[in-house]
Amino acid sequence: MVDPIQAMRLKVADIGRMLFERYLTDASGGNISARVGDKICITPRYAGSKLQWRLRPEQVLVIDRQGNLLDGEGGLSRESSVHLKLLNEFPEGTAVIHAHPKNVLVFCAARQPIVPVLESSLKFGTVSVAQFAPAHSKHLAEQVAAEMRGKESALRKQAICVIAPWHGIFALGKDLDAAFDAVERIDVNAYIILNSRLLPVPADLDGLRQQLNEAVQRYKE
Repeated sequence: MVDPIQAMRLKVADIGRMLFERYLTDASGGNISARVGDKICITPRYAGSKLQWRLRPEQVLVIDRQGNLLDGEGGLSRESSVHLKLLNEFPEGTAVIHAHPKNVLVFCAARQPIVPVLESSLKFGTVSVAQFAPAHSKHLAEQVAAEMRGKESALRKQAICVIAPWHGIFALGKDLDAAFDAVERIDVNAYIILNSRLLPVPADLDGLRQQLNEAVQRYKE
Protein backbone atom coordinates (compact mmCIF):
# COMPACT_ATOMS: atom_id res chain seq x y z
CA MET A 1 0.00 0.00 0.00
CA VAL A 2 1.31 3.45 -0.94
CA ASP A 3 2.05 5.74 2.00
CA PRO A 4 0.13 8.99 1.25
CA ILE A 5 2.69 11.13 3.06
CA GLN A 6 5.61 9.68 1.11
CA ALA A 7 3.66 10.00 -2.14
CA MET A 8 2.98 13.67 -1.40
CA ARG A 9 6.62 14.36 -0.52
CA LEU A 10 7.59 13.00 -3.94
CA LYS A 11 4.91 15.11 -5.63
CA VAL A 12 6.00 18.28 -3.83
CA ALA A 13 9.58 17.68 -4.98
CA ASP A 14 8.40 17.13 -8.57
CA ILE A 15 6.24 20.26 -8.56
CA GLY A 16 9.18 22.31 -7.26
CA ARG A 17 11.37 21.09 -10.08
CA MET A 18 8.70 21.92 -12.66
CA LEU A 19 8.18 25.42 -11.24
CA PHE A 20 11.90 26.11 -11.53
CA GLU A 21 12.27 24.61 -15.01
CA ARG A 22 9.26 26.54 -16.33
CA TYR A 23 10.52 29.89 -14.92
CA LEU A 24 7.61 30.00 -12.48
CA THR A 25 9.96 30.45 -9.56
CA ASP A 26 13.64 31.17 -9.07
CA ALA A 27 16.62 30.36 -6.90
CA SER A 28 15.94 33.21 -4.51
CA GLY A 29 12.89 31.65 -2.95
CA GLY A 30 9.43 30.21 -3.11
CA ASN A 31 7.80 27.46 -1.08
CA ILE A 32 5.37 24.61 -1.64
CA SER A 33 3.11 22.88 0.87
CA ALA A 34 0.33 20.30 0.77
CA ARG A 35 -1.89 19.01 3.57
CA VAL A 36 -2.42 15.27 3.97
CA GLY A 37 -4.88 14.62 6.77
CA ASP A 38 -3.56 16.38 9.87
CA LYS A 39 -0.01 16.63 8.53
CA ILE A 40 1.60 19.03 6.06
CA CYS A 41 4.38 18.31 3.57
CA ILE A 42 6.42 21.47 2.96
CA THR A 43 9.63 22.39 1.16
CA PRO A 44 12.65 23.17 3.36
CA ARG A 45 14.55 26.39 3.75
CA TYR A 46 17.00 27.12 0.91
CA ALA A 47 15.15 24.84 -1.53
CA GLY A 48 16.05 27.28 -4.29
CA SER A 49 19.29 28.99 -3.33
CA LYS A 50 21.19 25.93 -2.08
CA LEU A 51 19.33 22.96 -3.54
CA GLN A 52 18.31 24.58 -6.88
CA TRP A 53 14.91 22.88 -6.57
CA ARG A 54 16.42 19.41 -7.06
CA LEU A 55 14.78 18.05 -3.94
CA ARG A 56 14.74 14.44 -2.86
CA PRO A 57 11.49 13.34 -1.18
CA GLU A 58 13.37 12.95 2.11
CA GLN A 59 14.22 16.67 2.01
CA VAL A 60 10.55 17.62 1.93
CA LEU A 61 9.59 18.26 5.54
CA VAL A 62 6.61 16.77 7.34
CA ILE A 63 5.10 19.01 10.00
CA ASP A 64 1.92 19.11 12.05
CA ARG A 65 -0.63 21.89 11.71
CA GLN A 66 1.10 23.88 14.44
CA GLY A 67 4.41 23.84 12.55
CA ASN A 68 6.23 21.24 14.63
CA LEU A 69 8.78 19.26 12.60
CA LEU A 70 7.99 15.55 12.43
CA ASP A 71 10.28 14.33 9.67
CA GLY A 72 12.62 15.50 6.92
CA GLU A 73 16.04 17.00 6.33
CA GLY A 74 16.77 20.66 6.98
CA GLY A 75 14.83 23.44 8.61
CA LEU A 76 11.56 25.20 8.03
CA SER A 77 11.39 28.09 5.59
CA ARG A 78 10.88 31.47 7.20
CA GLU A 79 7.68 31.81 5.15
CA SER A 80 6.14 28.61 6.51
CA SER A 81 3.92 30.82 8.69
CA VAL A 82 2.00 31.92 5.59
CA HIS A 83 1.40 28.31 4.56
CA LEU A 84 0.23 27.34 8.04
CA LYS A 85 -2.07 30.36 8.23
CA LEU A 86 -3.75 29.61 4.90
CA LEU A 87 -4.04 25.83 5.36
CA ASN A 88 -5.50 26.24 8.83
CA GLU A 89 -7.88 29.10 8.04
CA PHE A 90 -9.28 27.88 4.69
CA PRO A 91 -10.38 24.23 5.12
CA GLU A 92 -11.20 23.78 1.42
CA GLY A 93 -7.60 24.62 0.51
CA THR A 94 -5.13 21.76 0.76
CA ALA A 95 -2.05 23.19 -0.98
CA VAL A 96 -0.11 26.45 -1.16
CA ILE A 97 2.45 27.56 -3.71
CA HIS A 98 4.45 30.71 -3.16
CA ALA A 99 6.43 31.47 -6.30
CA HIS A 100 8.33 34.15 -8.20
CA PRO A 101 7.12 33.82 -11.82
CA LYS A 102 9.01 36.11 -14.20
CA ASN A 103 6.00 37.83 -15.71
CA VAL A 104 4.05 38.09 -12.46
CA LEU A 105 7.04 39.73 -10.77
CA VAL A 106 6.62 42.76 -13.03
CA PHE A 107 3.18 43.30 -11.50
CA CYS A 108 4.57 42.62 -8.02
CA ALA A 109 7.17 45.35 -8.46
CA ALA A 110 4.58 47.78 -9.85
CA ARG A 111 2.02 46.75 -7.21
CA GLN A 112 -0.59 46.32 -9.93
CA PRO A 113 -3.35 43.70 -10.03
CA ILE A 114 -3.52 41.19 -12.87
CA VAL A 115 -6.77 41.43 -14.82
CA PRO A 116 -7.93 38.23 -16.58
CA VAL A 117 -7.67 38.68 -20.35
CA LEU A 118 -7.76 34.98 -21.28
CA GLU A 119 -10.64 32.58 -20.83
CA SER A 120 -8.32 30.19 -19.00
CA SER A 121 -7.72 32.71 -16.21
CA LEU A 122 -11.22 34.15 -15.96
CA LYS A 123 -12.23 31.93 -13.02
CA PHE A 124 -9.57 33.50 -10.80
CA GLY A 125 -10.98 36.97 -11.26
CA THR A 126 -8.59 39.88 -10.85
CA VAL A 127 -5.50 38.80 -8.93
CA SER A 128 -5.39 41.52 -6.31
CA VAL A 129 -2.47 43.00 -4.40
CA ALA A 130 -2.18 42.45 -0.65
CA GLN A 131 -1.08 45.14 1.75
CA PHE A 132 2.68 45.20 2.11
CA ALA A 133 4.39 43.25 4.86
CA PRO A 134 8.08 42.34 4.83
CA ALA A 135 9.06 38.90 3.60
CA HIS A 136 9.53 36.37 6.39
CA SER A 137 7.58 38.52 8.87
CA LYS A 138 4.58 37.31 10.84
CA HIS A 139 2.57 40.14 9.32
CA LEU A 140 2.91 38.72 5.80
CA ALA A 141 0.73 35.72 6.68
CA GLU A 142 -2.07 37.95 7.92
CA GLN A 143 -1.95 40.31 4.94
CA VAL A 144 -2.10 37.45 2.41
CA ALA A 145 -4.94 35.73 4.30
CA ALA A 146 -6.85 39.01 4.60
CA GLU A 147 -6.69 39.52 0.83
CA MET A 148 -7.98 35.98 0.23
CA ARG A 149 -10.99 36.24 2.53
CA GLY A 150 -14.27 36.49 0.68
CA LYS A 151 -12.84 34.80 -2.45
CA GLU A 152 -13.65 31.22 -1.45
CA SER A 153 -15.72 30.72 -4.60
CA ALA A 154 -12.48 30.82 -6.62
CA LEU A 155 -11.00 28.24 -4.26
CA ARG A 156 -13.94 25.92 -4.78
CA LYS A 157 -13.36 26.19 -8.54
CA GLN A 158 -9.58 25.87 -8.34
CA ALA A 159 -7.50 28.39 -6.40
CA ILE A 160 -7.26 31.83 -4.83
CA CYS A 161 -4.22 33.81 -5.93
CA VAL A 162 -2.84 36.99 -4.39
CA ILE A 163 0.13 39.21 -5.22
CA ALA A 164 2.50 40.13 -2.41
CA PRO A 165 3.97 43.51 -3.44
CA TRP A 166 7.67 43.54 -4.30
CA HIS A 167 7.73 39.82 -3.54
CA GLY A 168 5.77 37.20 -5.49
CA ILE A 169 2.50 35.33 -5.77
CA PHE A 170 0.67 33.09 -3.30
CA ALA A 171 -1.75 30.47 -4.64
CA LEU A 172 -4.02 28.51 -2.31
CA GLY A 173 -5.47 25.58 -4.23
CA LYS A 174 -8.05 22.91 -3.60
CA ASP A 175 -5.13 20.54 -4.26
CA LEU A 176 -1.51 20.80 -5.35
CA ASP A 177 -2.24 20.26 -9.04
CA ALA A 178 -4.79 23.08 -8.94
CA ALA A 179 -2.32 25.47 -7.30
CA PHE A 180 0.43 24.66 -9.82
CA ASP A 181 -1.95 25.09 -12.75
CA ALA A 182 -3.18 28.41 -11.35
CA VAL A 183 0.33 29.84 -11.01
CA GLU A 184 1.17 28.99 -14.61
CA ARG A 185 -2.14 30.28 -16.01
CA ILE A 186 -1.75 33.59 -14.22
CA ASP A 187 1.86 33.97 -15.34
CA VAL A 188 0.78 33.37 -18.96
CA ASN A 189 -2.00 35.92 -18.48
CA ALA A 190 0.59 38.40 -17.15
CA TYR A 191 2.81 37.70 -20.17
CA ILE A 192 -0.09 38.47 -22.53
CA ILE A 193 -0.83 41.77 -20.77
CA LEU A 194 2.80 42.86 -20.91
CA ASN A 195 3.21 41.98 -24.56
CA SER A 196 -0.12 43.52 -25.55
CA ARG A 197 1.41 46.86 -24.63
CA LEU A 198 3.75 46.45 -27.59
CA LEU A 199 0.86 46.50 -30.05
CA PRO A 200 0.45 49.62 -32.24
CA VAL A 201 -2.70 50.46 -30.32
CA PRO A 202 -2.20 49.65 -26.61
CA ALA A 203 -4.75 47.17 -25.32
CA ASP A 204 -7.62 48.44 -23.22
CA LEU A 205 -7.47 45.83 -20.43
CA ASP A 206 -10.83 46.74 -18.93
CA GLY A 207 -12.35 46.55 -22.40
CA LEU A 208 -10.72 43.18 -23.08
CA ARG A 209 -12.05 41.77 -19.84
CA GLN A 210 -15.54 43.09 -20.58
CA GLN A 211 -15.50 41.54 -24.06
CA LEU A 212 -14.34 38.24 -22.58
CA ASN A 213 -17.09 38.26 -19.95
CA GLU A 214 -19.74 39.08 -22.56
CA ALA A 215 -18.56 36.36 -24.93
CA VAL A 216 -18.67 33.73 -22.17
CA GLN A 217 -22.05 34.94 -20.95
CA ARG A 218 -23.62 34.67 -24.41
CA TYR A 219 -22.90 30.94 -24.43
CA LYS A 220 -24.48 30.50 -20.98
CA GLU A 221 -27.76 32.09 -21.99
